[in-house]
Amino acid sequence: MKKLITLLVFLLVVGLNLKAQTVEKLVSSTQGFLSTLDTEQKNLVMLSMEDSARTKWTNLPLGLAPRAGLRYGDFSEASKIEFHKMLSAVFSSQGYLKTFSIMQVDDILHEIFEIKYEKGEVPENAIKMIRGLNWDYGNYYAAIWGDPEKDDVWGFKFEGHHISINLTVTGDEYSLTPLFFGSDPAVVEVTQYAGLRPLSKEEDYGFWFVNLLDDSQKAKAIFEDEVPGDIITSPGRPQWLSEYRGIKGSELNDEQQKVLHYLIEEYIGNLETQKADEYMAILHERGLDQVYFSWIGSLEPMKAHYYLIHSPDFIIEYDNVGFLDNANHIHSILRKNNNDFGEDILRKHRMEHEH
Repeated sequence: MKKLITLLVFLLVVGLNLKAQTVEKLVSSTQGFLSTLDTEQKNLVMLSMEDSARTKWTNLPLGLAPRAGLRYGDFSEASKIEFHKMLSAVFSSQGYLKTFSIMQVDDILHEIFEIKYEKGEVPENAIKMIRGLNWDYGNYYAAIWGDPEKDDVWGFKFEGHHISINLTVTGDEYSLTPLFFGSDPAVVEVTQYAGLRPLSKEEDYGFWFVNLLDDSQKAKAIFEDEVPGDIITSPGRPQWLSEYRGIKGSELNDEQQKVLHYLIEEYIGNLETQKADEYMAILHERGLDQVYFSWIGSLEPMKAHYYLIHSPDFIIEYDNVGFLDNANHIHSILRKNNNDFGEDILRKHRMEHEH
């Protein structure tokens, strides 16, 4: 018993040290990025933690939703190099690469519509509207809330079409939800990038899991509702769902539980190792028994479908919709209960620092 207690204390201390090291890396990489900016750029990118834009998010393109902060396309090459170091501190390699693949897809989407326009498949008035949406690799905005060099509480947002990254830091604690990733197209079908799929496993593992269910399990998991046109916890809607529905993890066999675990891990695995380990530990402590999975729509790719993974701790939402019968446009989100924009760690900080 004494050895077990010693081991637990050791693991706790190691975990706290690693978390502190991660925050140090976040602070140092953010300071490195800020050091490359001139005064005018710093004034644009550095905003107050009390700014209302900190707790708002959207996945709309810039032409429909202007952003606060500094435009990525206006970064110098030195700034871009340091900014990539920042995102490398925030994400695992898969999360980091997904981010820039999604940005690249914006340029590809623009090219796809220009090709259609040249072929006469898109009319003049439509191409003018599409160009006004400002899809572009450079049209993503970074904002830093507070000052990571001076403040114990600070944050970071990187956002644009199909990306919303929200970091909140308080002392040695940090949060990374809500985390939204999308991709239009979900699979590039033309140009030299044909075949590119930034969110491939979110789709593939979803189909793998739902098609492992037997008929009685599908009757619990699959709903006849119309496929949502967007994730249910989208901007402007409640950030958490109170109703659980679908099939529970306790009703799955070992193989099905393993694949459901793969699917959840795909979302959590986008995060930097220490945060991913923390979230997986929360999942494992509660177990899959209280995780609910629900599905709406087709059981075949390229037709509209949606799934929700819902536990007391996390929400994962995914939808793939498109035009007519060609579903090729993914939205996905990871949320942690009571922790959008670091609410739980900010609440803890306020309770410990009442001054």
